[in-house]
Amino acid sequence: MSGTLSHISRTLLALGTGAALLLAGCERPPVQTTQQGFRGTAMQNTVNPRIAAADAAARPAPPADAPPAGNDGPKAGQIYQNVKVLGDLSVAEFNRHMNAVTQWVSPEQGCAYCHTSNFAEDTKYTKVVARRMIEMTQQLNSSWKQHTGATGVTCYTCHRGAPVPSQVWYQPLVPKMNKNTFIGNDFGQNKAAKTVGLTSLPYDPFSGYLAGSDEIKVYGQQALPQGIGNGKTIQHAEQTYALMMHFSKGLGQNCTFCHNSQAFSQWVPKKVTAWHGIRMERDINNTYVVPLTDAFPKDRLGPHGDVGKAYCATCHQGQNKPLGGKEMAKLYEGLLGAAPVALMPPPQADAKGSVLYFGVGSHDLAPEQGKGLETLLGALGSNPRSVVLVSGYHSAAGEKAANEELAKKRALAVRDALLAAGVAPARVKLDKPQQTEANVAGEDPASRRVEVRLQ
Repeated sequence: MSGTLSHISRTLLALGTGAALLLAGCERPPVQTTQQGFRGTAMQNTVNPRIAAADAAARPAPPADAPPAGNDGPKAGQIYQNVKVLGDLSVAEFNRHMNAVTQWVSPEQGCAYCHTSNFAEDTKYTKVVARRMIEMTQQLNSSWKQHTGATGVTCYTCHRGAPVPSQVWYQPLVPKMNKNTFIGNDFGQNKAAKTVGLTSLPYDPFSGYLAGSDEIKVYGQQALPQGIGNGKTIQHAEQTYALMMHFSKGLGQNCTFCHNSQAFSQWVPKKVTAWHGIRMERDINNTYVVPLTDAFPKDRLGPHGDVGKAYCATCHQGQNKPLGGKEMAKLYEGLLGAAPVALMPPPQADAKGSVLYFGVGSHDLAPEQGKGLETLLGALGSNPRSVVLVSGYHSAAGEKAANEELAKKRALAVRDALLAAGVAPARVKLDKPQQTEANVAGEDPASRRVEVRLQ
C-alpha cells in the first residue's frame, strides 16, 4: 500500500512540476481586452496592464516643450544667413524650433553636432542631413495625414534623444552560394532573424516592400490560387508574412489589430491606415533618405554601403501609436507646413475618367492626386458592369528604359489605389499606351501622369 501511495505521490509531483513549467510561459491574469472590430472576428487588443506599465516606465519621457514664441517680428531668413528651411518663422520661434531639435536629436552633443562656430556653413554632413529631415517631417505632417493623423511626427518620434535612430534597416549580407558544401544558397531565408520574429521567413522583406514597389497581395478568391490570375507564389506569401511579422513586432500588436480574421481581404480602417503607412515609408526612403547616401561617412553605412532606412519600428518602437499618441507636432508650426515639392497640375476628373499627376522620378500617388478618383469611383458603383483601363506615362527627360518602367509603376500605384478603395481586381485592367513618352522635351509636369478611363 505504501508503495502505491509513494508512486501516486511521485506521479502527482511530476504532473505538478510539468504544469508549473507549462504555466511559467503564460502571463498572469488579469489582462485587458478591448474590442475594436465586429463581434466574432477576433479583432481585439489584448494588454497585460503590468507589462504595459513596466514598458511605459522604461520609455524616457519626451523633453518638455517650451511655449510658442509667436511669429511676429523679423523672420529668421531675413536675419540669419543660409537659412533654407524654417526661414519664414520669426527669429524667436525659429530659435525655439532649433533648441527643440537639439534636445530631440543631440542633447549631449548640443548645437555642435550639426554646426561649426560659423552657423551659416554647411561643412558638417549632419547639417545637410538635418535640413532634409526637417523637409521630410513637414511632408509627413502635411501630405500623409492618412497615416500620421493628429499625432503627427517630430524629430523625437524616431530619434528619442539619440543622434542616430535606434530602429533602422540595412540590406543584409547574403552568403554566397558555396558549391563545395551541402548548405548551398539560403535564398534569403531560413535564418533566425530578429527582424522577422526569429522565424525562418525571408529576413529582408523591406527592400521590396518599403523601398521598392512590390505588391502585398497574396490572397485569392478560390482554393489553391497559385499561378492563377494574380501570378503570386508561395514565396510571395512568405515575404508578405515576413513583413507582417515586423509590423506585429514594431507596433506591439497581433494580426487582428489590422485584419478581420474571418476575411483578411476586407479593407477595415486600420488596414487602410497601414496601406498608407507602407507608401509613406517608400516616400521617406526613396525621396529623402536614400538620396542622402553620398552625404554620410562610411561608418554610418551598412554592409552594402546603403544608408539606414525607415520601417514601422523606426517611429512606433513597439507602440501602436508612436509615443503613445502624444501630439507633439502641433506645438511646432514650422514642422506642419508643406515641404517644397515639384509642382504638379491638379488632378482632372469626371464620370468618364481621371488624369492623375506624379512628381519627378516618383511613382508614389500623392494624396491630393488620389482625390481625382472619387468621381470615377462613384460612376463605377452605379455601373457594375463597367471596367477601368489604367495607362501610365512619363516625361522625355532621362533614359527611356527606366522611364518606361516608371510609367508602369505609376499605373500600378493607381491600380492599387482603386483596389484599396474596394474595386474588384477583375474590373481594373492595365492598358499600356503605344507611346508612353511625352512629345514635349525635358521635364514636363503634364507628362508625368496616369490616365484612368471608364469602359
